[in-house]
Amino acid sequence: MRHARLLTAVSFAAFVVAGSAARAQSSSTLPARLTDKELWQLNANFSEAGGYFRSDNFLSNETGYQYVVPALKQLIKPGGVYLGVGPEQNFTYIVALQPKLAIIFDIRRGNMIEHLMYKALFELSADRADFLSRLFSRPRPSGLDASSTPQQLFQAYGAAEPDSVLYRRNLAAIKERLTKDHGFVLSDSDSKSLDYVYSAFYGGGPLINYNYPNGGGGFNRAGFGRGGMPTYASLQMATDSAGTNWAFLATEANYRWLKDFETKNLLVPVVGDFAGPRAIRAVGQYLKDHNAIVSAFYTSNVEQYLWQQGDDWSKYYKNVATLPIDSTSSFIRSIGAGRGFGAVPPAAAAQQARLGGRLPSVTSSIADLLKAFNDGRLLSYADVITMSR
Repeated sequence: MRHARLLTAVSFAAFVVAGSAARAQSSSTLPARLTDKELWQLNANFSEAGGYFRSDNFLSNETGYQYVVPALKQLIKPGGVYLGVGPEQNFTYIVALQPKLAIIFDIRRGNMIEHLMYKALFELSADRADFLSRLFSRPRPSGLDASSTPQQLFQAYGAAEPDSVLYRRNLAAIKERLTKDHGFVLSDSDSKSLDYVYSAFYGGGPLINYNYPNGGGGFNRAGFGRGGMPTYASLQMATDSAGTNWAFLATEANYRWLKDFETKNLLVPVVGDFAGPRAIRAVGQYLKDHNAIVSAFYTSNVEQYLWQQGDDWSKYYKNVATLPIDSTSSFIRSIGAGRGFGAVPPAAAAQQARLGGRLPSVTSSIADLLKAFNDGRLLSYADVITMSR
């Protein structure tokens, strides 16, 4: 009973109203698009002071991130609210689940800047080939079109040389798009952070991985980089367990949907600590005010770190308890392998060898996990993993 009475009456009510997602989605007052002023205001209202993380985390290192997509698509109806953390892997989940709004938290302000960079690139690029040209500052190879596969796209760009003139021109266009076209205010520090982030993609190219720049020079063009980390190319060519590629660059249709979503200002990047006092709670209140339901919350492996930082895990679950959810609302998480995390979900363990020793991402019911927390049954991170599937 250590956590008794931690859940508010409002959050508890979310547990017992079965099927509320469909009703909330139909009656949600979330706007179909946000103005530039509204987007920037939400960023300010939700954000906390930036914090430290041990890695720049320019891109994901989760090779099995797509394995959960088919089951999530069966469970979750489009039109909810997607919450996430980190960089580009969120785009694939967003395209698959088609929420009405997406909010990305990260303790690093650099991640917010990276998402603003992506926003400008999506808006400036007509198709996937243009997007990759701008992202990596490589001239667009001939022969690429809407029917090109991810393999064809990345094979072509893997052979392309970086262009310093193109890099400078693209960087200027990104900043102009954000500050002049959208009117976003970037401090000198933000501007330098944008320089730093964009230069990483220029330097690493399609073979950039999670370890960049320390992983430079050791890349295998067919897949993994130094330290066994997947490259940008291999992450976009990955599939689920049945061989289906759900990545945001897998098809032109995926890219166009995400470009439209970003153009409507419906992805809100936020500087926020999962265990902090403001970000998640402010988002929860905004969603309640608009009768909206969280459909999915992608946490990567942030929970693992929270369980290593005093009572941060408890603060985090108390924050999550303020979010409007229903019986279908789901966590998406990444877990490590062989690290004493308790019983690994059988389906994940079965796919481990296929992923080079790594484990695919897993899911769990947000409502069920919060109930376990409220009942005092979450005693370790292993308990969180045990509740995953």
